Amino acid sequence: MQDLKSRTKRFAIDCWIFCEKIPRSRELDAWVRQLIRSSSSVGANYRASQRAKSTADFINKLKIVEEEIDESAYWLELFLEVKKGQIDQLEKLHQESKELLAIIVSSIKTTRQRRQ
Repeated sequence: MQDLKSRTKRFAIDCWIFCEKIPRSRELDAWVRQLIRSSSSVGANYRASQRAKSTADFINKLKIVEEEIDESAYWLELFLEVKKGQIDQLEKLHQESKELLAIIVSSIKTTRQRRQ
């Protein structure tokens, strides 16, 4: 299995590649910018979590990752609703966002249980 650091980086790159293919319009440009920001923040914040100073800091950083991946899933869902761009690629990205979210939520729960 791909390590999470590489996987979150790949997710950001794949979202960027998808966004690059979206036709330019005032409405879609706003969604594209949001998706690029949130998807790239997933990997950046996951990397930061690996340098956490304490267990509490680690959990806090993972909570940011959780929020950003959930936001990315939201933007992908909007693109799916309006059926713009590559539907197959969109569905794969959306599935990856759901899998990453499940992994992060599980990591947070496990870390909290070990801390107690």
